[in-house]
Amino acid sequence: MSDRFDVSGLRTVVTGAASGLGLAIAEVMAEGGAQVTLVDVDASGLSAAADRLPGARTAVVDVADSSAVSDLFAESGGVDVVFANAGVSREAGVLDEQGGLGNLDDDTWRKVLGINLDGVLFTMREAARLMKPQGSGRIIVTASTAGVGTDPFVGYSYSATKAAVIMLVRQAAFELARHGVHVNAIAPGPFRTNIGGGAPPIPDEAWESIVAIGRMAEPDELKGVALLLASPASSFMTGAVIPVDGGQLLMSHGV
Repeated sequence: MSDRFDVSGLRTVVTGAASGLGLAIAEVMAEGGAQVTLVDVDASGLSAAADRLPGARTAVVDVADSSAVSDLFAESGGVDVVFANAGVSREAGVLDEQGGLGNLDDDTWRKVLGINLDGVLFTMREAARLMKPQGSGRIIVTASTAGVGTDPFVGYSYSATKAAVIMLVRQAAFELARHGVHVNAIAPGPFRTNIGGGAPPIPDEAWESIVAIGRMAEPDELKGVALLLASPASSFMTGAVIPVDGGQLLMSHGV
């Protein structure tokens, strides 16, 4: 059984790794013996994360910067597993009086698209350029349940980008399957992270009310599926979008 989930020695890049889901992913890969590179725009957060993961490399990179992402992979010396995880949410929910189409400004739209969509595309593209010649690799994208069904607590830029990256995953999985590269997505529901940034905070009770299990998740609860998709256990999986949502999509708003 341990061989099926063996990630020891795998050269792994995790974006958005300074905190939250990215840090949890980096932790489980490092615990499994992978060679992990933590990537984030937050230099101080990266430093703190690296203190928790002795031996991990760090790289301060804005994933919305195509050249910076290209340089990151060019200097990597090769890669086996890439988690395109970096993402942000900057709008109030569509039903909030501060949200909705009429309140969406151009700068917010471009900022979120730059990180959540462009950043994922740039990361996937550079990973594919290295993985195709070697005939193997795993690309795992952090999507969201908001890209699968409607969500009252997020805005247009977030849901649009998460829906878009799901199609990127499916297209890339189709292209890269014959090259031995597997591409899958994780669709988290409500997790306790700082992804909201400047968006108005949502009370825990509100999130809990739209989840069948009745609670929010902790980042560690993503570790199992992350390890699965990075390991030989997922050898017949590509193009999948796996919800980790406590049953959020079972609720009426997610249909």
